[in-house]
Amino acid sequence: MKTLNLCILVCLAIAAHCGPILPPTGTQHDEEVAETYLKRFYNLTEQRGPTFRRGVSQLSKTLSEMQKFFGLKVTGTLDSDTLQVMKKPRCGVPDVSQYSTFPGNLKWPTNKLTYRIENYTPDMLMSEVDTVIEKALQVWARVTPLRFTRIYSGTADIRISFGSREHGDYYPFDGPDGTLAHAFAPSTGIGGDAHFDDDETFSFQSSNGYNLFLVAAHEFGHSMGLSHSSDPGALMYPVYSYRDPNSFSLPQDDVKGIQSLYGPNPDVNPEDPDPEPPTTPDACDPNLVLDAVTTLRGEKLFFKGRFFWRSYPQSYKAVQSLIKNFWPEVPDNLDAAYESRETDKVYLFKGRKVWALSGYDLVRGYPKSISSMGLPRTVKKINAVLYEEHSGKTLFFVDKHYYSYDEGRQTMDKGFPKLVGEGFPGMRGKVTAAFQVRGFTYLFKGPYMFEYSYRSKRLYRVLGNNYFLRC
Repeated sequence: MKTLNLCILVCLAIAAHCGPILPPTGTQHDEEVAETYLKRFYNLTEQRGPTFRRGVSQLSKTLSEMQKFFGLKVTGTLDSDTLQVMKKPRCGVPDVSQYSTFPGNLKWPTNKLTYRIENYTPDMLMSEVDTVIEKALQVWARVTPLRFTRIYSGTADIRISFGSREHGDYYPFDGPDGTLAHAFAPSTGIGGDAHFDDDETFSFQSSNGYNLFLVAAHEFGHSMGLSHSSDPGALMYPVYSYRDPNSFSLPQDDVKGIQSLYGPNPDVNPEDPDPEPPTTPDACDPNLVLDAVTTLRGEKLFFKGRFFWRSYPQSYKAVQSLIKNFWPEVPDNLDAAYESRETDKVYLFKGRKVWALSGYDLVRGYPKSISSMGLPRTVKKINAVLYEEHSGKTLFFVDKHYYSYDEGRQTMDKGFPKLVGEGFPGMRGKVTAAFQVRGFTYLFKGPYMFEYSYRSKRLYRVLGNNYFLRC
């Protein structure tokens, strides 16, 4: 009997409209959504009656398991944080934590595997598909002893095909968007095969449609025996996220996972090792240095590399996401960010450009030059921005100095720039991020955060950067 360990990669529709405010939990519809979710992804057995109100039950235990996986507060009850996660589009297989392999550590008995491309998508040239498939397989060969050889006839270990709807494996696709592809774990027969939904629009190098390299590299991880990871920065995270295929490097979480099955690449020269694989930043790292922070209509956003954390009043802890999952057009590694109460917009800075958000929607007409905000054209980069609610001023920190901008008059104040220490006694050097919360100003410098009274500018405390990340 064939082993049917199936993985279905589901696209995460860009979550620009996903705010923290949810309808009250506990409605019959919410409970039906939650119960269906837990049956599909956490092996919940059949329940009868109002099971969410029974106290300790199998449903409550299963819900706790789901909350633990996603880093939510483990309550065993259906709260807004949990329901928000359940309503996100996602993968169709059970969840696992950190890097993981399929049950039983399914793997190929040999390191020499064959693959065959059985048909092609009309969205790309045949030569482009050939290039992408080879490159996606090499993602895994580069860090393991696995070696792949293409064959053009006969039965290959990994058969690659494009199909729509019912395509012969009892796991039909669902039309445009939603399910992008699926693959089977190593075994005889259909094991290792990867199928791509032909109703999707796949692309070669660009972010238009779904980049075939990124989808294929993910699926081939399943073909090698990996299941999903809860690390949002991992290739094996169950949702689609665009990143530049030309600069792609397999993250550390995926390297650990695949090497737990096959070991490292024996052909790597120890005197010329590959660059260290990228890792996902840890909110509780005492040495964490944030790129930018801002408020957004009651939320707090903390940016680091290609990630950001969202913290809002209803949440138990900050939720980590990829910037590209929310705003594909916004670059990673931001320089600064702030929320203007005058315009009800959030501004994101990188180099000489600034992007604007209205809620979670990008504002048309951006990016613009930072000089459009009144800054001298000699300023090439902003290190931090602070909006002072009581004065209506916006402070732009540039190296060891800062400028003051009048939001109401849309003009730069005279007498600036000034040294940071003139406005904030005890603060020296470069400010890396800044915002105001509950009557206090917080200036970030390296792994530390300096707490000031926003009126008297008196320094109260020096805290760690992760103070608001709820570690």
